[in-house]
Amino acid sequence: MAGGSWVRVVVAAFACNGVIAVSKFVAAGITGSAAMLSEALHSVADAGNQALLLLGLKRADRPADVLHPFGYGKELYFWSFVVAVILFSMGAGVSLYEGINKLRNPHPIESPIVSYVVLGVAIAFEVVSTYVAVGAFNEHRGEQSAWTALRGSKDPALFTVLLEDLAALAGLLIALAGTIAADLLGWIAADAVASIAIGVVLALVATFMSIETKSLLIGEAASPEMVEGVRKLIEAEAAQSCAIRRVHAIRTMHLGPNDVLAAVRLDFDDGVTAARVEHIIADLERSIRQRYPDIRQVFLAPAATD
Repeated sequence: MAGGSWVRVVVAAFACNGVIAVSKFVAAGITGSAAMLSEALHSVADAGNQALLLLGLKRADRPADVLHPFGYGKELYFWSFVVAVILFSMGAGVSLYEGINKLRNPHPIESPIVSYVVLGVAIAFEVVSTYVAVGAFNEHRGEQSAWTALRGSKDPALFTVLLEDLAALAGLLIALAGTIAADLLGWIAADAVASIAIGVVLALVATFMSIETKSLLIGEAASPEMVEGVRKLIEAEAAQSCAIRRVHAIRTMHLGPNDVLAAVRLDFDDGVTAARVEHIIADLERSIRQRYPDIRQVFLAPAATD
């Protein structure tokens, strides 16, 4: 999906989380609910994270310069990793702390009706935000399974917004269940347990995001389908020209979600002239870029002879 499409999704999520965070803080102050406070901090973390994603998307679009000749695409990976760290520390860490603290010093929820109203409104907003994110994700993944698309995605904006929205919706439902159990069933500790459960959900999501983003940050190869497609394109040229013996090596790396660097070493026949080698390489580079627009940087070179 184009970066512009994801900007709209991120902005929608940011706006929803900003409104939700304010209402949750008000409710937490009135009711004294640990789960509600955890949810308020969760929404603040989410809103901050989406602001960082917008920053990453903007900075990643800067053109290449002398200092960064391959562009700034990896800025998005860096800021996405920061998002995962914030979600783990501010979201999961504070939720766990608040839950454990209230578990040690339990007290009943005051004015639970306020919690019900705020949670109901927050769930409605979050359903809308999640619906938008899931729709964008489904459009992107095509025929792939959701898990395969998440694991194979080279776009952290895709899985960050989707997972944050799903985690937020899950957290709201957990908070609602904790409030009901504490208010209607008389289980005072349920509010604290709900806060701990929210912290666990956030920790799991943050861990997944950090692992996936770290892999992109240090350099992930293009998809096997793209690499195989480049190989077949070169082999077709080799069969036609009879000048290339074999593809010696193909090395690829994502510099951004839609920015791939490809370096290919080719084993040319010994009788091929230097002028013909240059002509074949120029044609192949043009054909690869036309077939795969995401390959913005492509370098083909003859393999060194023994």
